[in-house]
Amino acid sequence: MRNFLTNNREELVSRCKSKVALRPRRAATEHQLANGIPLFLEQLIRTLAAEEDDKPADSIRISGPSGGDSLALSEMGVSATAHGKELLKLGYTVDQVVHDYGDLCQAITDLAFERDAPFAVGEFRTLNRCLDNAIADAVTEFSLQRDTQIARQQSLDATERFGFLVHELRNSLGTATLAIHALELGNMTVGGATGAVLKRSLSAMGALISQALAEVRSGAPEQRQTFSVASFIKDAETAARLVASAAGCVFEVSPVDSLLAIRGNRELLLAALANLLQNAFKFTHPHTDVALKAYELGEHVLIEVEDHCGGLPPGVAAKMFAPFNQHSHDRSGLGLGLSIARQSVEADFGTLTVRDVPGVGCVFTVCLPRHPLP
Repeated sequence: MRNFLTNNREELVSRCKSKVALRPRRAATEHQLANGIPLFLEQLIRTLAAEEDDKPADSIRISGPSGGDSLALSEMGVSATAHGKELLKLGYTVDQVVHDYGDLCQAITDLAFERDAPFAVGEFRTLNRCLDNAIADAVTEFSLQRDTQIARQQSLDATERFGFLVHELRNSLGTATLAIHALELGNMTVGGATGAVLKRSLSAMGALISQALAEVRSGAPEQRQTFSVASFIKDAETAARLVASAAGCVFEVSPVDSLLAIRGNRELLLAALANLLQNAFKFTHPHTDVALKAYELGEHVLIEVEDHCGGLPPGVAAKMFAPFNQHSHDRSGLGLGLSIARQSVEADFGTLTVRDVPGVGCVFTVCLPRHPLP
C-alpha cells in the first residue's frame, strides 16, 4: 500500500479535490486543500513505512494508537484538529468534516480496484486506524470550537438584552425626572400634558420590566396593535420637548395626517423614536433645530428625525447601528440606543436607515407598513 500511495499520490489528491468541488457550499481555499487531505496522506505513507521497517513507536508517534490517545495528540492528530478548526471557520457541518476523510478512503479503494492493486489485511487495518483517529480528532476539535463559539454568542446576546433593558429604563427614568422638575417649577398638576409624560414614562418602565419577566418565563405575549400615527407623534413630541428644552435645542414638529396608522408594539416603537430624538438633541449644533415629521409614501409611513450635527465622518454611517458603538466623546451612554431602535423597528417589519447630508446633518428614517385605522 505504501508504494501504491506514493506512486499515485497526485491522482488521489486530485480525486479528493474533485469530490470536494462537487459538493454544495464548499468553498475551501487552496491552503485548506493543500493542508487537509494531502497532509493526512503524507502522514499515512510515513506510518506504513514505519510499520514496514518494524518501528511501531514511530508509527504510533505519527498516527496514534488504535482508539486514539486522550493524553497526547499524535502528529496526525495535531494536523486533524487544525483541519477541523479551519472547516468550522468556513461554516461547514460535522458530516462535511467526516466526508473529507471518507473521500480519501473511497479514492484509494476505487483506484486500487481500477489498477488491480491488492493490499494486505494489516495495511487495511493501518488505513482504518489512521482514518478513525484523524476523523475523531478533527470532529472533536470542530465540536469544541463550535460549542465555544455558541457559548460566546449566547453570552453576547445576554449582555445585549441586559443592555437594552438598562438603556430603556434609564431613558424612561430620565424623561420622568424631567417631567417632575417641570411640574415642580411650574407648580402644575399631574392632570396636564406634562403629567401625562410622567405617567407614560412610569408606564414604559413597568412595561419593560414586565416584558423582561415574560422573557424569563419563556415568551413575551403578543403586544402588536394598530394605532394612529398622529397620536403616536404627539406622544413622542410631548416627551421630547422636555429633553429639547433641557438641551437648549429648537424642536420643530410637522402636522401629521390624522388618517395615517401603523401596526406594531407601540411602546417599543415610541422608545425607538425617543432614542432617535435624544440622539439628535445630543449631537445637533447649538442654536440649530431638530425636526420631526411623519408622512405617507405609497404603502408605507415614513417617520423622519432630522438634525444639524454637521454631517458624518466617512464610514461612520455604515456602523452607526452596531451595538455598543458609541459616537459621543463623553462615553456617558452604553452605545446601544441606535441598535435598540433598529431592532424595535425591524421587529415590526420596518426599516431604520440614516442619510448623511454633508456639512449639514443627518436624517434618520423609520419606514413601516401603512395600515388602515380600526
